[in-house]
Amino acid sequence: MEVLTASTGMELVLLPPGRYLRGTLEPPGHPNESPQLLCDIRFPFALGARPVTQLEWMVMMGEQPSKFVDGWTAGLRPVECISRVDAMKFIDQLNLETQGELEGMPGHYRLPSEAEWEYAARAGTQGRWWFGDDDRDLDAFGWHAGNAGSSTKEVGRKQPNPWGFYDLSGNVGEWCMDDFHSPMDVRHTTEKPVQNEGGKGVLRGGAWYMESDSTRVAARRAVDPLSRSDGSGLRVAWSAIADIEVR
Repeated sequence: MEVLTASTGMELVLLPPGRYLRGTLEPPGHPNESPQLLCDIRFPFALGARPVTQLEWMVMMGEQPSKFVDGWTAGLRPVECISRVDAMKFIDQLNLETQGELEGMPGHYRLPSEAEWEYAARAGTQGRWWFGDDDRDLDAFGWHAGNAGSSTKEVGRKQPNPWGFYDLSGNVGEWCMDDFHSPMDVRHTTEKPVQNEGGKGVLRGGAWYMESDSTRVAARRAVDPLSRSDGSGLRVAWSAIADIEVR
């Protein structure tokens, strides 16, 4: 996969269109992850190789919302204690600062949809995680209740998935554009975000304080989009103008 660098220094991985089997069977998965559906990602997009860090947030927004700020490496930890509304304000400022460009290509920064997030996390695999089904292997890839030591950790310290994404299981949950809806239905079969008027938002990827089951690639959390917690962060997505116009 090609890695692109924004003018801010953030690295994003460019992903091609594709198809994958989304969600899990029930059981062993959670009811809100079913039924399993074939999902078409119809347009290429780019997704941040890492979650947005505290330093990246402070440079863009001029303020520090996070809880875990102790130590000289705190700026490399993921930003947290942000709502989806806060995340969208960051995205708006990022588009203003960069004119929406990525390596000279005109486009638009945004939050990923749930479908795009899971597509990137699975990286062509079909297990509970991209590395398989055994949670004893999770320590090598993510920060969770069993190894995080009661706080977030610097991004990028664990191994990436096969497509070059770090911290997709644990550390902080990541806001998606979608509103939460369960069970999954035909609206969950493309990359287009699901919108429910007045609905809850969606966090993906688990968090530092969660048990391994909540860090699986299909795991979903329904959260008030105005809610802020020390387990809520974001990862930036980007689309080219040409693809935005035909969506």
